[in-house]
Amino acid sequence: MKTYQHLFFDLDHTLWDYDRNVQESLSELFLYYKLEELGILSSQSFIESFYAVNFKLWEAYDKGEMQKDELRSSRFPRIFEQAGVLNAAIPEEFEGDFMHRTSSKPHLFPHTIEILEYLKPKYKLYVITNGFDESQAKKMSSSGLSGYFELVITSETTGHKKPDPRIFHYALDQAGAYKENSLMIGDSPISDIQGAQGVGIDQVFFNPVGKPIHLRPTYTISHLRELEDLL
Repeated sequence: MKTYQHLFFDLDHTLWDYDRNVQESLSELFLYYKLEELGILSSQSFIESFYAVNFKLWEAYDKGEMQKDELRSSRFPRIFEQAGVLNAAIPEEFEGDFMHRTSSKPHLFPHTIEILEYLKPKYKLYVITNGFDESQAKKMSSSGLSGYFELVITSETTGHKKPDPRIFHYALDQAGAYKENSLMIGDSPISDIQGAQGVGIDQVFFNPVGKPIHLRPTYTISHLRELEDLL
């Protein structure tokens, strides 16, 4: 087994349970803003509309086709339209309320804290994320992750998004690490696995739902406790 010293983790969908936290927030917002009165039939239909729109917006953002401010300002108008609500007077604070509620949620993937407790005495731990600075910092604080990591490298700070090699080179430089003794752990075949492969960093593909991947990661796991067998 290769010896590693530096472990780089993705955040959303790898440690922080994005889907659970987002769905909980959207259900709260559905009730708080009485969206049923606008014609949205249920919180579940609101959640489905969110996913239909949000994924496309983030895809455009990741490709550099959309900026942060445009993503945030257009997100819920498009979601309401997707839900069949046209020309709705969306409360001005809706986007901010969503961001605050969601990033304040504490839910992590099973065994996250246990595996970080196991790894921290043995390795230097870092986060590389395509999320925005303030929301990612709040997520880590709210979920109790902050104390485990030496650095949090965001695409907003670096100006480059995974899988761009420049964010990985920046992370290595900031950590004082080398690609030969580093390992990237994440759920995205493109951002995390392809991105790390592009700079020669070994990878762990975290794949709890069995999504297909055309690449060959160095390792694949379906739950975080499997890292104990690798590290």
